[in-house]
Amino acid sequence: MAEAVETMDGWYCLHDFRSIDWIQWKQATPEERKEAIADLTTILTEFETVEANKDGSHAFYQIVGQKADIMFMLLRPTMNELGDFETKLSKSKIGDYLIPAYSYVSVVELSKYRPYPEDVNPEELPEVKERLQPILPKWEHVCFYPMDKRRGDQHNWYDTDFKERAKLLYEHSLTGRKYSGKVKQIICGSFGFDDWEWGVTLFAHDVVQLKKIVYEMRFDDASSLFAEFGEFLVGNILTKDSVQAYLEI
Repeated sequence: MAEAVETMDGWYCLHDFRSIDWIQWKQATPEERKEAIADLTTILTEFETVEANKDGSHAFYQIVGQKADIMFMLLRPTMNELGDFETKLSKSKIGDYLIPAYSYVSVVELSKYRPYPEDVNPEELPEVKERLQPILPKWEHVCFYPMDKRRGDQHNWYDTDFKERAKLLYEHSLTGRKYSGKVKQIICGSFGFDDWEWGVTLFAHDVVQLKKIVYEMRFDDASSLFAEFGEFLVGNILTKDSVQAYLEI
């Protein structure tokens, strides 16, 4: 039996995708729309306070295409806080006009394929803490997708030797390093939490860099031999100050 790798787990993560009921929104009175926008602005302000206190982080994006209209990405220390957010959003005025489109539940994850000295607890290292409890970048564009490792008859990740998996992932990481400063990546594990095994979120200033990194990584053996992908969702940043213009009729 192949050896399982130990993971280091950080903040819990929710990707909450919503579609806007534009017909109902247009039929609402100006006062109703004003109250709903105020509610959304309050929620985003609360996000900023949490992030400033380093008790979590967030991202808020307009999704391009027909899969959803907006995405809330939330990082919090507990799963309960993610549930509290969903309930609060549903009870809010803006929630009256939002239709659940897709969601993904996971936890920020780092795998211990890299060896550490016996006297070192890697989870106490500042650089590891920063990766397990990241402040999400507020870059122009985002891409999210879920993925699995293949369990085929010919290629099965979970039957592959530990050292071989470590080698493949190291080679895979070298491709990612070429995009340092251009793409920021957050990897979250979702075993037992959702339908796929990992959720990947990519942030970029230049949207074409999202295409380039995903395309180039497909040629790494870790992806070409072992990776299965779900739907991709891509979007443009929405700020608290741009909400009014986005929802204006």
